[in-house]
Amino acid sequence: MDPHSSILYEALSKVEGYIYPNEVSLYWGILIVLYPYITGLVAGAFILASLNRVFKVKALRPIYEISLLSSFSFLTIATMPLIAHLGQPFRFYEMMITPHLSSAMAIFAFVYLWYLMVVLLLEIWFDYRKDLVAWSNEKKGVLRIVYKVLTLGVSDTSQKAVAIDEKLGYAITVIGIPSAFLLHGYVGFIFGSLKANPWWSSVIMPVVFLFSAMVSGIALVLFLYMIVAYLRKQKLDMDCLDSIGKFLFYTLILDFVLEMLDTVHRVYTAEESFDILSVLMTKLVVTLSIGQVFFGTLIPVAILGYFQFRKPEDHIRRAAYFIISILVLAGIFCMRWNVVIGGQLFSKGFMGFTTYKATLFGTEGLLSSLIIMGIPFVIFAILLWLLPPWKKQDLVHY
Repeated sequence: MDPHSSILYEALSKVEGYIYPNEVSLYWGILIVLYPYITGLVAGAFILASLNRVFKVKALRPIYEISLLSSFSFLTIATMPLIAHLGQPFRFYEMMITPHLSSAMAIFAFVYLWYLMVVLLLEIWFDYRKDLVAWSNEKKGVLRIVYKVLTLGVSDTSQKAVAIDEKLGYAITVIGIPSAFLLHGYVGFIFGSLKANPWWSSVIMPVVFLFSAMVSGIALVLFLYMIVAYLRKQKLDMDCLDSIGKFLFYTLILDFVLEMLDTVHRVYTAEESFDILSVLMTKLVVTLSIGQVFFGTLIPVAILGYFQFRKPEDHIRRAAYFIISILVLAGIFCMRWNVVIGGQLFSKGFMGFTTYKATLFGTEGLLSSLIIMGIPFVIFAILLWLLPPWKKQDLVHY
């Protein structure tokens, strides 16, 4: 068979109905799915930390530092999927030196740096500064030098200095809450503002992204807290687990209600794109109906709702919380997949579909995506070793 004929045959095998040639292949693949997924984990984990420090939810104290460190770990690689997706990845810095202020995507660089440098780094530093000073005096060798550098030369551990740290850290946390909303809300804004695509275009899209971010961040912290406690052979705080489960239950319901509201609105208005979107939902049955709705939402909501009225034995709740955290994380990933991939499967003329199949190797492959997702867990482990929450001298923020 002629090479050109085989390429044409392969392309046409992906097509159902009529689509334009430039719509056969998707421009945004799994890396762009990871991008909103990771930023959602960052925002959600930080918001959970703020419940303890700002809103004085004392039951969440055991996971405060874990929330902060996990948020920072994922934020450090939040730009990696985008940079890897670029045709010329080494030009990414041009976004900063030649800003295009009318581009929502370009503004991400400034939002990212604000959240990384001003919010998370400063809050972690103020939270750990007293301990860094103590550890720089206790440790020896390379670790002593590392802790000395991290103190930035500020060695005052008087009660007055620590009180200033607390006040500044509190102020940064307060600033960080709307910053977290901005970090992930703008991602929803990018998709929701694309009027040419009816699957994405919705005024409620930024709000849906925000609540799904809170859901995924809470599930991430729940998962990491249980893993860390297991590895350290530490007893889990059941009050903390129940509180995380309660907040996860509420946010899951709100997120699901918003998504159903958007769906009901689309059904009621039944615009010209309604027919093809209805078919699209059947094509996404595995990731949408099964992954996102059934396993990622309905089952966790049912179990968590039951726990609000009846409390089984501790070992049953522990196992349930662990399974729920995995289901929710997988469900939110399916949601991101449905948004990013689903919105590119149908033709702009509403007359046909293409398909998407992720490859194993390559820049846009599953292997590279798994590596990217694995990096923040490695960073998190290093941070726990360098800044162990269980060795902090002061475990109370109020």
